[in-house]
Amino acid sequence: MSMTPPLTIPDKSRKMPQGIYMLGNILRFLARTPTSLFGIVVLVLLLLMATFAPLLATHDPYVQNLNNVLQPPSMAHFFGTDELGRDIYSRLVHGSRITLTIITLVTLVVGPIGLLFGTVAGYFGGKIDMVLMRITDIFLSFPSLILSLAFVAALGPSLNNAIIAIALTAWPPIARLARAETLTFRNADYISAARLQGASSARIIWHSIVPMCLPSVIIRLTLNMATVILTAAGLGFLGLGAQPPLPEWGAMIATGRRYMIDHWWLVTFPGIAILAVSLAFNLLGDGLRDALDPKQMNRR
Repeated sequence: MSMTPPLTIPDKSRKMPQGIYMLGNILRFLARTPTSLFGIVVLVLLLLMATFAPLLATHDPYVQNLNNVLQPPSMAHFFGTDELGRDIYSRLVHGSRITLTIITLVTLVVGPIGLLFGTVAGYFGGKIDMVLMRITDIFLSFPSLILSLAFVAALGPSLNNAIIAIALTAWPPIARLARAETLTFRNADYISAARLQGASSARIIWHSIVPMCLPSVIIRLTLNMATVILTAAGLGFLGLGAQPPLPEWGAMIATGRRYMIDHWWLVTFPGIAILAVSLAFNLLGDGLRDALDPKQMNRR
């Protein structure tokens, strides 16, 4: 007589890769937190606006119309026009591409450099740690905006040089954080086991230490993006970042400040855009910190 196997309920968490399962838990946690959800919505809107800028813009952001200068918000121009008759809404939409470019490139540079300095210094210790951390301290001893101004002054005013300058000043906090994380588990049992198996220092750092540092580094990078956006806007405001006629939000505020007393929309809407995106990164970073907290994960 054949035996019928007992009915079992499949465990969805075992069918899907562990990384995807954890990502789903994190997203569900963020979606349940109103502040984090606001940050996600704003950043998704920023991404969509940058991707579909030519479709969302109602006018060419570079075309001047001197017969239509300094017009208030209306159905023809949602956010009004600037001193050269250009549509502010269209320039804000296309300016989202510049903001997203700055965020992406700075993250791609800052993350690896900070992880490299921090994990190497924390793992080896001794003279290597002293040299790398003293270099880090030199960068940390100057305010980020002042140091960015110095680099841009040396490299020349342009968007690319502004991105390089911001990246060169934003990696030290990441290095400090990665070093602190590395010091907490460099003598852990699994690290000692990897050494006994003959793994090289580079392999241990890359495969065993860097993955343990990533959650904290991702949180810090997210929180740092607000500072990056404000620094980029500050450089643009001072004329050292994106150059005219690029529709960078800080540069838009700089050109509109001469008319802001009687024409408030010139600086209000770019300022709101900078505020919203900076606030969104801060709120998302706070949410990620709670979502990746082991105590919170155990509760879930």
